[in-house]
Amino acid sequence: MKRVRMVVLGLLVLAFLAGCAQKPQKEIDETTAAVNAVISEGLGKYSPEDEKKLKDALTAAQEEIKVQEGKTFKSYDKAKQLLADVKKIADEDKAALPAKKEKAKQDAVAAMDAAKASLADAKKILAQAPKGKGTAADIEALRGDMKGAEEMLPEVQGLIDKEDYAGAMTKANAIKEKAGGVADQVKKAMEKVQAGKAPKPKEPAKK
Repeated sequence: MKRVRMVVLGLLVLAFLAGCAQKPQKEIDETTAAVNAVISEGLGKYSPEDEKKLKDALTAAQEEIKVQEGKTFKSYDKAKQLLADVKKIADEDKAALPAKKEKAKQDAVAAMDAAKASLADAKKILAQAPKGKGTAADIEALRGDMKGAEEMLPEVQGLIDKEDYAGAMTKANAIKEKAGGVADQVKKAMEKVQAGKAPKPKEPAKK
C-alpha cells in the first residue's frame, strides 16, 4: 500500500512539474522583435519571398506554443528551438538586406532600360507603317498607344526614386509589353500590304 502511495505521489509530482513548464516568454519577445525589425526595414519590399518564409517560420513556432499550452504535460523545448531558428533567419535577413535592396534596385533599372529599348524599337517600326486610306485610323490608334506608354516612363523613375522597386518593375514590364504589342501590329499590317502587292500567278492560257 505504501508503494502504491509513493507511485501515485511521484506521478502527481511529475504532473505538477510538467504542468508548471514555463512559457518561453523571453524567447518569444526577442524573436518577435527581431522579425518585426527586419520587416520594418523593408524585407517584404526588397525580398517578398524571404519575408513570407520568415513569417511562416514564426507562425509555426507560435502554433507549437499554443499546442503545448493546451496540454497537461507541457514541454516548450521544441518551441524554443523553433524560436531560435526564426531569430537566426531574421538576423541573417537583416544582415543581407542591403545587398537585397541593391539587387532589387538594379533589377528595376534594368526593367526600365528594357522598356525604353522596346519603345525605341516600336517607334522605328511605327515610322515605317503603311500609309493609306484603310490604315490611317489604325496607325493613329497605335500612335496613341505609344504616347501613353511613353508617358508612363517618368512614373517608373518616380517609383525607383521612392525605392518601390517591385512597383517600378511591374510598370516597366507593362510599358515593354505595350510597345511590343504596337510593334507586332505594325509588322502584321506591313506583311498584309506586302502580300497584297505580290504579283498574282498567271492563269494558264486557254486552248
